[in-house]
Amino acid sequence: MGGRKFTGGRIIPNRIRRKAEIDRYPNEAVSGPTKNIVRRVRGNNIKIAFKTSDHANVTDQDSKKTQKLRIIRVTKNPANKDYERRGVITKGALLETEIGIARVISRPGQDGVINAVLIKQ
Repeated sequence: MGGRKFTGGRIIPNRIRRKAEIDRYPNEAVSGPTKNIVRRVRGNNIKIAFKTSDHANVTDQDSKKTQKLRIIRVTKNPANKDYERRGVITKGALLETEIGIARVISRPGQDGVINAVLIKQ
């Protein structure tokens, strides 16, 4: 109806949209040479997000060791079939690393770090 009542009168909103409610383009982290994005968020805080990254912090739960390993490719992404095709890294994505398959447990688009755990097969 375009901001009008069925009678033709104008609907005046009780408040306007706040700056924090304005949406952004999603930051989709992919594999490649490391690049970060710094965004200002609510409360004048900053969020550091990955645009591209070629390494992940992979933890082996048996030996309790964490290593910084190179990402070879994204093998599966249950969040979105299209992300799987494009190689977008999100929480829950399966990465092929130098020592095996790892599952991402951090949120690279918001945390600015890729943490993963090694999956035993």
